[in-house]
Amino acid sequence: MIRFTLKCSQGHQFESWFASGAAFETLQSAGHLSCPDCGDAQVEKAIMAPNVRAARDTGREPATHQPTARSEPAPAQDPQSALRARIEALRRHVEQNSHDVGRDFAAEARRMHAGESDKTAIHGEARIDEARALLEDGIPVAPLPWPARRKTN
Repeated sequence: MIRFTLKCSQGHQFESWFASGAAFETLQSAGHLSCPDCGDAQVEKAIMAPNVRAARDTGREPATHQPTARSEPAPAQDPQSALRARIEALRRHVEQNSHDVGRDFAAEARRMHAGESDKTAIHGEARIDEARALLEDGIPVAPLPWPARRKTN
Protein backbone atom coordinates (compact mmCIF):
# COMPACT_ATOMS: atom_id res chain seq x y z
CA MET A 1 0.00 0.00 0.00
CA ILE A 2 1.11 3.54 -0.71
CA ARG A 3 -0.29 6.84 0.51
CA PHE A 4 -0.33 9.84 -1.80
CA THR A 5 -1.12 13.43 -1.05
CA LEU A 6 -3.49 14.53 -3.81
CA LYS A 7 -4.91 17.85 -4.97
CA CYS A 8 -7.80 18.85 -7.21
CA SER A 9 -7.90 21.66 -9.76
CA GLN A 10 -9.69 23.81 -7.15
CA GLY A 11 -6.65 23.62 -4.83
CA HIS A 12 -8.05 21.23 -2.19
CA GLN A 13 -5.48 18.78 -0.80
CA PHE A 14 -6.28 15.36 0.65
CA GLU A 15 -4.68 11.96 1.15
CA SER A 16 -5.63 8.54 -0.16
CA TRP A 17 -4.19 5.02 -0.09
CA PHE A 18 -3.57 2.93 -3.23
CA ALA A 19 -2.40 -0.63 -3.81
CA SER A 20 0.48 0.76 -5.92
CA GLY A 21 1.55 3.72 -7.98
CA ALA A 22 0.20 1.93 -11.04
CA ALA A 23 -3.19 1.53 -9.33
CA PHE A 24 -3.30 5.30 -8.80
CA GLU A 25 -2.46 5.91 -12.48
CA THR A 26 -5.17 3.48 -13.61
CA LEU A 27 -7.86 5.07 -11.43
CA GLN A 28 -6.79 8.59 -12.39
CA SER A 29 -6.81 7.93 -16.15
CA ALA A 30 -10.26 6.28 -15.88
CA GLY A 31 -11.66 9.33 -14.05
CA HIS A 32 -12.47 7.33 -10.91
CA LEU A 33 -10.86 9.77 -8.47
CA SER A 34 -12.62 12.82 -7.08
CA CYS A 35 -12.00 15.47 -4.44
CA PRO A 36 -13.84 14.76 -1.17
CA ASP A 37 -14.33 18.50 -0.64
CA CYS A 38 -15.81 19.57 -3.98
CA GLY A 39 -16.21 16.42 -6.10
CA ASP A 40 -13.78 17.66 -8.77
CA ALA A 41 -12.52 14.76 -10.89
CA GLN A 42 -9.32 16.55 -11.98
CA VAL A 43 -7.10 15.00 -9.31
CA GLU A 44 -3.33 14.75 -9.40
CA LYS A 45 -0.49 13.98 -7.00
CA ALA A 46 0.65 16.90 -4.87
CA ILE A 47 4.24 17.49 -3.87
CA MET A 48 4.95 15.56 -0.70
CA ALA A 49 7.90 14.73 1.50
CA PRO A 50 8.91 11.07 1.66
CA ASN A 51 8.36 9.19 4.90
CA VAL A 52 11.88 7.96 5.73
CA ARG A 53 12.63 5.87 8.80
CA ALA A 54 15.91 6.09 10.63
CA ALA A 55 18.10 2.98 10.75
CA ARG A 56 17.14 0.65 13.60
CA ASP A 57 20.58 0.39 15.17
CA THR A 58 22.45 3.65 14.85
CA GLY A 59 24.63 3.01 17.90
CA ARG A 60 23.18 6.08 19.59
CA GLU A 61 20.95 6.36 22.60
CA PRO A 62 17.33 7.05 21.63
CA ALA A 63 16.34 10.64 22.14
CA THR A 64 13.99 11.20 25.03
CA HIS A 65 11.08 13.52 24.63
CA GLN A 66 11.18 16.48 27.00
CA PRO A 67 7.79 18.18 27.23
CA THR A 68 7.92 21.94 27.02
CA ALA A 69 5.73 24.38 28.89
CA ARG A 70 2.81 25.66 26.83
CA SER A 71 1.62 29.19 27.06
CA GLU A 72 -1.70 28.36 25.37
CA PRO A 73 -4.00 25.39 25.90
CA ALA A 74 -4.19 22.76 23.17
CA PRO A 75 -7.07 23.21 20.71
CA ALA A 76 -10.30 21.47 21.74
CA GLN A 77 -10.45 19.44 18.52
CA ASP A 78 -8.49 19.18 15.34
CA PRO A 79 -9.79 21.00 12.24
CA GLN A 80 -10.45 17.74 10.35
CA SER A 81 -12.81 16.52 13.09
CA ALA A 82 -14.67 19.82 13.05
CA LEU A 83 -14.95 19.69 9.25
CA ARG A 84 -16.25 16.11 9.36
CA ALA A 85 -18.85 17.10 11.97
CA ARG A 86 -20.05 20.02 9.82
CA ILE A 87 -20.25 17.82 6.72
CA GLU A 88 -22.26 15.20 8.65
CA ALA A 89 -24.64 17.92 9.90
CA LEU A 90 -25.08 19.11 6.31
CA ARG A 91 -25.71 15.53 5.20
CA ARG A 92 -28.45 15.09 7.83
CA HIS A 93 -30.06 18.39 6.73
CA VAL A 94 -30.03 17.39 3.04
CA GLU A 95 -31.40 13.91 3.77
CA GLN A 96 -34.20 15.31 5.97
CA ASN A 97 -35.20 18.08 3.53
CA SER A 98 -34.98 16.37 0.14
CA HIS A 99 -36.01 13.18 -1.59
CA ASP A 100 -33.38 10.55 -2.44
CA VAL A 101 -33.86 9.52 -6.07
CA GLY A 102 -30.74 7.32 -6.04
CA ARG A 103 -29.19 6.55 -9.40
CA ASP A 104 -32.14 8.15 -11.23
CA PHE A 105 -30.88 11.62 -10.26
CA ALA A 106 -29.95 12.80 -13.77
CA ALA A 107 -33.22 11.59 -15.31
CA GLU A 108 -35.35 13.06 -12.51
CA ALA A 109 -33.49 16.41 -12.68
CA ARG A 110 -34.19 16.53 -16.44
CA ARG A 111 -37.91 15.72 -15.90
CA MET A 112 -38.18 18.50 -13.30
CA HIS A 113 -36.35 20.98 -15.54
CA ALA A 114 -38.67 20.13 -18.46
CA GLY A 115 -41.76 20.56 -16.26
CA GLU A 116 -42.70 16.89 -16.54
CA SER A 117 -42.61 16.43 -12.75
CA ASP A 118 -43.02 18.71 -9.74
CA LYS A 119 -39.98 20.77 -8.82
CA THR A 120 -38.83 19.61 -5.40
CA ALA A 121 -35.54 19.20 -3.59
CA ILE A 122 -33.84 15.96 -4.59
CA HIS A 123 -30.50 14.30 -4.07
CA GLY A 124 -28.99 11.16 -5.53
CA GLU A 125 -26.19 9.80 -7.65
CA ALA A 126 -24.99 10.78 -11.10
CA ARG A 127 -21.92 9.82 -13.05
CA ILE A 128 -19.55 12.67 -13.82
CA ASP A 129 -20.52 12.69 -17.49
CA GLU A 130 -24.23 12.87 -16.54
CA ALA A 131 -23.63 15.78 -14.16
CA ARG A 132 -21.54 17.60 -16.76
CA ALA A 133 -24.30 17.13 -19.36
CA LEU A 134 -26.90 18.50 -16.92
CA LEU A 135 -24.79 21.61 -16.34
CA GLU A 136 -24.15 22.07 -20.07
CA ASP A 137 -27.93 21.94 -20.63
CA GLY A 138 -28.47 24.68 -18.03
CA ILE A 139 -29.84 22.39 -15.33
CA PRO A 140 -28.39 23.51 -11.98
CA VAL A 141 -26.78 20.71 -9.98
CA ALA A 142 -24.02 20.64 -7.38
CA PRO A 143 -21.89 17.83 -5.98
CA LEU A 144 -22.38 16.90 -2.35
CA PRO A 145 -19.21 16.66 -0.22
CA TRP A 146 -19.68 13.03 0.82
CA PRO A 147 -19.79 9.64 -0.84
CA ALA A 148 -23.15 7.96 -1.43
CA ARG A 149 -24.29 5.47 1.18
CA ARG A 150 -24.36 2.17 -0.63
CA LYS A 151 -26.94 -0.39 0.37
CA THR A 152 -25.32 -3.80 0.55
CA ASN A 153 -26.95 -7.21 0.84
